[in-house]
Order: sequence, then structure tokens, then C-alpha cells
Amino acid sequence: MRYLAPLLVGLLYVTLMSLVPERHRRRLNAVMVAGAGAAYLSGGGLGGWEFAFTAVATCVAYKGLDSWAFIGIGWLLHTAWDVVHHLKGHPIIPFAHDASFGCALCDPVIAVWCLGGGRAPWDWARRTDEFPGAGRSALRTRSATLKE
Repeated sequence: MRYLAPLLVGLLYVTLMSLVPERHRRRLNAVMVAGAGAAYLSGGGLGGWEFAFTAVATCVAYKGLDSWAFIGIGWLLHTAWDVVHHLKGHPIIPFAHDASFGCALCDPVIAVWCLGGGRAPWDWARRTDEFPGAGRSALRTRSATLKE
């Protein structure tokens, strides 16, 4: 369960975020990765390095307002910071020894989703290379054909 629960939390995050309308999804995720970047500030387990990491994470999150790739990079940076905290014995939740370890498993799941463009999983199932028009209504497909 130590390994499975964080992966399931990552999948739950992806599923819930996929319910957010696409026009708001990227910006909301940029805000989320910015918050994750500042999560360790109150613990101070790594001293001044916490401020340096938060500054880098904030810059990456700002770039993420317009780019899924930067949001994915932000989650990967947070993963690396989680690993450092786990190895140093300063978990994100002070009374939960494996909290940073769990975060280090959960965050890459979110990062992969973001690096894939933050699309809803059910949209991926509908779109294939074999049938590029799959998932579109017949009316829209017909009007696109008539315009050509």
C-alpha cells in the first residue's frame, strides 16, 4: 500500500483535474504546481535552499500559465525535492514519515499527464491516429469537408 496509494492519488488528481473545463485547466494546474513548490517552506528542513527552490518553482509555474510542458517540469522538480526531503528525514508532513516518499511517487504521475498536454483521459481514448476525426460530431466533420 506504501507504493500503490500515492500512485492512486496521482491518478485521482488527474481524473479530478480533467473535470475542470479545458479553458481553465492549464492555469489552475500552474497555480497548483506553484503551491506544491512552496509546500516545504514552513518546515525549513533544508534551510535557505527552501527559498531557492521556491523561487525556481515559482518561475517554472509562471511559465506554466501558458505551457503544459513547464507545469510537467514543475511537478518533476517537486519530485526531486521530495526525494531530497525523504532522504534527509524532513517529510512534507512532519508527523508522517513517508509523506515525501509518497509525494515522490504521486508527482511523476501528474507530471506525465501534464507533459502529455493535460488532456482528459477519456479524450485520449476517443482520439486515435487511425481515425483522426473520431470523437467529432458528424455535423462538424461534414462542414469541415464542405469548406475544403
